[in-house]
Amino acid sequence: MSDEPPTPPATLTTEIVNTLNESEPERLREIATYAEALADHKEREARLKESADEEPVEERPDDLPDDVPAKATITIKEINDNRYYYWQWRDGEKIRSQYKGPVNPDE
Repeated sequence: MSDEPPTPPATLTTEIVNTLNESEPERLREIATYAEALADHKEREARLKESADEEPVEERPDDLPDDVPAKATITIKEINDNRYYYWQWRDGEKIRSQYKGPVNPDE
């Protein structure tokens, strides 16, 4: 080891360098531990954001008709005291629905 203090990265502000230079060794080790953990966290967040931005592969349910998009969800509508399943999805500004079948009364 050299008797000279280390040279700080040129990207650090004078304020940060001065604060670090004035800190005790124990405090510097705490800062280093925190900085490493924070860097890991930010890298993980960036990876998660990247994977969320990628287009997910949509699996089509087996009973999904060909003319209903994979993003459709199942909703229940009550008509004349009877309950029915409908596929429902957004198509631009409109909500589209397609009949699926009656709701089983045991459900």
